[in-house]
Amino acid sequence: MFHSRFVFGTVERSSDSTCVAAGELYCPDKGYGFVTEQNRREQEQLRIPELNSAFDTVYWYQDEDISELQEDAEGVFLDSDAIIAGLAEKTGEPAQGEHRRIPLSFKTDVPRQGNYKVTITICSAKPMKDVLIYTGRRRLGFRGDIPAGTFTHTMVVNVCDIIPRGHTEVFEDKTLDITVVADQPRISGIEVEETKCPTVYIAGDSTVTDQSADYPYAPGTSYSGWGQMISAYFNDGVAVSNHAHSGLTTESFRKEGHYAIVERYVKPGDYIFYQFAHNDQKLDELKARGGYYANLTRYVTECRDKGAYPLLVTPLARNTWKGNDGSYNDLLAEYAEVCREIGETMEVPVLDLHGLSMEFVVEHGLEGSKPYYFPSDYTHSNDYGAYYMAGLVAGEIARACAACQDPVYRFLAECVTEGFGAWEPGEDIVPPVKPAIYDNVANPMEGNALLSEIEDLQEKADRVSVLDMIIKTARFFPTNVYNDMFRDVVGHEWFAGTVECAYQNGMIDGNLVEEQCFYPEREVTLEEFLVFAMNGYKSRKTLPEEKACVYDGSCRDFARPFVRAACAIGLIPPDGSAGLGRVITRGEAVELCRKMKI
Repeated sequence: MFHSRFVFGTVERSSDSTCVAAGELYCPDKGYGFVTEQNRREQEQLRIPELNSAFDTVYWYQDEDISELQEDAEGVFLDSDAIIAGLAEKTGEPAQGEHRRIPLSFKTDVPRQGNYKVTITICSAKPMKDVLIYTGRRRLGFRGDIPAGTFTHTMVVNVCDIIPRGHTEVFEDKTLDITVVADQPRISGIEVEETKCPTVYIAGDSTVTDQSADYPYAPGTSYSGWGQMISAYFNDGVAVSNHAHSGLTTESFRKEGHYAIVERYVKPGDYIFYQFAHNDQKLDELKARGGYYANLTRYVTECRDKGAYPLLVTPLARNTWKGNDGSYNDLLAEYAEVCREIGETMEVPVLDLHGLSMEFVVEHGLEGSKPYYFPSDYTHSNDYGAYYMAGLVAGEIARACAACQDPVYRFLAECVTEGFGAWEPGEDIVPPVKPAIYDNVANPMEGNALLSEIEDLQEKADRVSVLDMIIKTARFFPTNVYNDMFRDVVGHEWFAGTVECAYQNGMIDGNLVEEQCFYPEREVTLEEFLVFAMNGYKSRKTLPEEKACVYDGSCRDFARPFVRAACAIGLIPPDGSAGLGRVITRGEAVELCRKMKI
């Protein structure tokens, strides 16, 4: 069985360990070392988040070396606070929002895919507050304060192949990453030992996946799936192997090759968690009682055929509310119900994350729930939210599996811990802003999603294309259900879900409907666009106080409040030159959506 030991800093060498100095950076020939901006730029493989620690600098620092590694007799460390202060001095712009920190990441090769027991030692002359230890693809292994002296913590980590984002082929992975986040993160020793224990495989979508994080790092502005936080709620009796990915459905998880990786490595006595629906909901062939039901039942059967143990997780609730009456808008209820039905008929434990997360969102309300989601996102949690949701999943594992007769399920319940206590979001969660001195540095990921989906910006805008833009701008989602409220919109048409979503959220003013007809392909005037847009805007933000404006005499009575609001927030010029009665182009509609800044 593989076993290796590393000691760090200016320590005496010994025959049973490898000494690692601050300047030793990882490269494949060496097989171990730290990962910083320098070797990440030099080695393409280190830039793939799923094959590494999943930490990388914000894009404007991509060509700079900001991680200044140091060493002493107690290990290798960096002074995150000093680095942040130095960056602020250089840019002339102090950091805004949450306290941000620089991670310290170490990487080592292992001989094969599988589970490894990792023990980290941190020796510090001073207490360390709010320390985070991540393993692998940013999976949480520890969170809390560390007293002065010698601290050790053991975690079980799974190493497994993966299909990274933007790739279609399987990448072999036989490396292990350990990352410490603190005001002055430090690593004094690391011991890696191959171990045999059951593995929890996870299949799912973006609400579950291992998300990467930019640094300088703050948890409130880092995307995170609950699958990368669930490891914080397990003891060393099981390891977690997360194969969830953004955009996946019960169908594409299989077709795109992710399931084949799980099938290759899963062994009798392992567990497979399934949580889908967010993307299935968008496809007619994957309706809850159609393709979704069939695919989940097939997964359960195949899992059992391999001697593994399936668990169904109902989909995470979104922070979505109806704009017309302010009530919670549950678009995933039928999918959650199907999970419960399959669980009952096939005797599979069901973890009701949907019900518990919806209770949380309803209790806290739209605004109170926002600190647990990525800023301006109503589906995807940040690190705080993912940690909380993982706690709900852990509680459901303890509840549902403890009640099972099968001892393998009961063993999983016994592996659940209470985690590392509450992790409360700060009061000022705002994304980092690029300092002015980096204005010449382009974002390599930059691109407007609305713009990229529209082939001809000079075409006249029609009602359904405008509604599609507005619901995306307001971060709503087309539904898979259409309730036939308009005689000229049929359920099988591509835009039926868009119209249903807009109607549910109060974006379709009754004055724009004639004899139960919506006229979806009718060209849109600027005035009509503003009516749709301001109804979408008020579902997320409060409209400004209504005041008379220069357009009062040139718009219809029902449209006047919306035109006034649009003028107040700067969508149309205050000099009356907008031309409310003219038909707008799709390009104009895109620019107006950009201006809304919801």
